[in-house]
Amino acid sequence: MIKLDSKIPDGNIAEKWTNHKFNLKLVNPANKRKYNIIVIGTGLAGASAAASLGELGYNVTAITYHDSARRAHSISAQGGINAAKNYQNDGDSVYRLFYDTVKGGDYRAREANVYRLAEVSGNIIDQCVAQGVPFAREYGGLLDNRSFGGAQVSRTFYARGQTGQQLLLGAYSALARQVNAGTVKLYTRREMLDIVVIDGMARGVVARNMVTGEIENYTGNAVILTTGGYANVFFLSTNAMMCNATAIWRAHKKGALFANPCFTQIHPTCLPLHGESQSKLTLMSESLRNDGRIWVSKLKGDMREPNDIPEEERDYFLERKYPSYGNLSPRDISSRSAKEVIDEGRGAKGQEAVYLDFEDAIKRLGRKAIEEKYGNLFEIYQTITGEDPYKVPMKIYPAPHYTMGGLWVDYNLMSTIPGLFVLGEANFSDHGANRLGASALMQGLADGYFVIPYTIGDYLATQKFPSVTTGHENFKMVDQEISETAEKLLSIKGKHTVDEIHKKLGRIMWHKVGMSRNAKGLAEAIEEIKELRKLFWQDVIVTGNGEELNQTLERAGRVADYLELGELMAVDALHREESCGGHFREEYQTEDGEAKRDDENFRYVAAWEFAGESKWKLTKEPLEFEYVKLSQRSYK
Repeated sequence: MIKLDSKIPDGNIAEKWTNHKFNLKLVNPANKRKYNIIVIGTGLAGASAAASLGELGYNVTAITYHDSARRAHSISAQGGINAAKNYQNDGDSVYRLFYDTVKGGDYRAREANVYRLAEVSGNIIDQCVAQGVPFAREYGGLLDNRSFGGAQVSRTFYARGQTGQQLLLGAYSALARQVNAGTVKLYTRREMLDIVVIDGMARGVVARNMVTGEIENYTGNAVILTTGGYANVFFLSTNAMMCNATAIWRAHKKGALFANPCFTQIHPTCLPLHGESQSKLTLMSESLRNDGRIWVSKLKGDMREPNDIPEEERDYFLERKYPSYGNLSPRDISSRSAKEVIDEGRGAKGQEAVYLDFEDAIKRLGRKAIEEKYGNLFEIYQTITGEDPYKVPMKIYPAPHYTMGGLWVDYNLMSTIPGLFVLGEANFSDHGANRLGASALMQGLADGYFVIPYTIGDYLATQKFPSVTTGHENFKMVDQEISETAEKLLSIKGKHTVDEIHKKLGRIMWHKVGMSRNAKGLAEAIEEIKELRKLFWQDVIVTGNGEELNQTLERAGRVADYLELGELMAVDALHREESCGGHFREEYQTEDGEAKRDDENFRYVAAWEFAGESKWKLTKEPLEFEYVKLSQRSYK
């Protein structure tokens, strides 16, 4: 059994990070160039980490499967980034951001990590402004803010509906500067397939060149994974189609514990599914809920056009159920509420959708003001649906979006494999059982710009590193395992395509491990996934060969990982006999249908160790709440 040491510093929570930084060992500036650090992924967390470490003088190898770091999925984050600047003078503070985040995560995150996130949030905005990120500004020149779910203050900085893209361009410019300076070597169109552990430490990675099909080896003194989340296990999600879990899953199978895999987020503001041939779902920013009102008809089976339904026959169900937060209620609550009214038969024109209506906002503020705030989002909606949201309400429905679970890390962001650090959505550390809107960008940049540059130095300064080359027997062993797996996949020559099996997995996950779960459905899901995995390895068809560009082979490897991860998600959800945040067990709810936590028995991080096919060992990290009082979450 692996013993977990979270390395949370002693002392008052407001002083932990400051004191911890002082006590960390430093690497002499002249010695930094002796160390090689591998960064996998170049989204916000990866680009900011690689740029920061290169600026410090380390030798950095940055690897991405994109043709440019600018294509990372971080660009899809539309609505904004949180920071406790209190520009609105509405009562915000570092402590309030910390409190809202712990509460929003339904008390399943570490206090120390969350406070540090809130503490450095203001620095992120300063850094990005200095890089030229074009945040929206008020008339007087100050940066503008808007509200997001789970908060009663305006703390979300934004650049229209393109915040993720603009922040990534800032991080990319910093990364490109270091590439030009020679401190960062950027390798594009490579996909990490496994990590290499030597003498118990992460010392390198094996990747496939996605153009030539060749297997390539890279060595380093430490490895940083910044590869995002695993929502594509559902097949249909708001994630880009190439987003996958291979990097973190292969690390898990090498000894990195996987924490809280069942904590997945269903985003309430997405475009509804429109057909079986659809390959992904489209996110409409949560920022739209600032001015848009969500409603359905009070009548079941109402097939009238929305503009023909009079005001007195509309049910603004979030405003009715949660008057204090209304349409800005947290994502998990908003998604379940939408599902509830649709299950009652009150979906928009009989569809699995609810209305997001801007009629009142346009009357109050004028169309021009709405265009300035959300113009590009409205254009996206009209392009996809053919409907003008200035004239008719949008139709939205919840969809898999973000994953709060991920590889377990300590306060220094190091996994249970020494030298393997995990940043951003790939780790579990900051969001508990539910992420508040606009906090993903905050965590990715906090980890990359302001945490890892300190903590990785302490690791490097306290270890001895025997010389390692790509000729080491452990590299050869991993190379052989990868080649054998590829040959096995290519040799099956079955009848079922990779996407066909992935879709079947997605249906199991959505219906039985999705927005709500129960013991019967989870037990069925586990067995169904086992059978589906057996079908995959006996009857999948993977065309082409392994010596050249082969996207079918790439997808097959990713789906093989999802078939194992999906089972662990169901195992984790079945073991956690409570409801909290995005994990809603139907057997555990309050009288009015809210999530019912069991703090006495489940106030811990569930960290799973891989122990063979369909086998995992559970290690628990108890969660202590000294500064935020445990209470039933209420947004009413």
